[in-house]
Amino acid sequence: MAKIHIIIPARLNSTRLPNKMLADIAGKPMIQRVFEQVSKSKFESIVIATDSQKIKDIAQNFGANVILTKPEHASGTDRIAEAVLQLAYNDEDIVINVQGDEPLIPIENIEQVAELLVNKSEAVVSTLCEKITSLEDIYNPNNVKVVFDKNSQALYFSRASIPFERGFSENKQVQQAEYFRHIGIYAYRVCFIKQYTKLSKAPIERYESLEQLRVLYNGYKIAVAEAIISTPTGVDTIEDLEKIREHFNV
Repeated sequence: MAKIHIIIPARLNSTRLPNKMLADIAGKPMIQRVFEQVSKSKFESIVIATDSQKIKDIAQNFGANVILTKPEHASGTDRIAEAVLQLAYNDEDIVINVQGDEPLIPIENIEQVAELLVNKSEAVVSTLCEKITSLEDIYNPNNVKVVFDKNSQALYFSRASIPFERGFSENKQVQQAEYFRHIGIYAYRVCFIKQYTKLSKAPIERYESLEQLRVLYNGYKIAVAEAIISTPTGVDTIEDLEKIREHFNV
């Protein structure tokens, strides 16, 4: 039977918010908050994969299992791929990517994304989304949008407002189209993630700065489901960080 593992990629020098993994949230670094949240799950193991000796030392001090990876990885998925090879997981196992800036991610959603991949044999990756109800969020490039087919397989991810509703999107309006925000949690089959770094990098991956587009570009399927619990956005800006701090300081 396949085992399910969680890996938390944690890069020190984030582009938009440097050192955010170590940002203080009510007396603990953010990476510890994320680790403690995912530790509520019942999966086989939890590992932090980082490029930073500083993060490794801090994480080991709060009891985490840590893998030190190369600093040059372009994405969390690339970092996880290296960690999987170091950890020698079996090909039939599943790895869940919980990003290191998601301290409020619901455990139910972590379990959901794993179950989705278990039940979707044609997919090599699974992920979650939720409906967008705000015009501001639809047109915010920090909110990645996803469109999917009738079988709940991803067609495309974009920072643009997709689908484009002709006659309305030009004026930042919505008539009938539904929009879905991609939630940045993934489950991968280990047999696939071992091959991920060998895949051709997609031009669209570079344009959008979205690692999941490499999967679609190379002809693989990503299963998508609406999250059973609404998920707060991750921490990309100082404003996001302040909102998270307010939550923990209540």
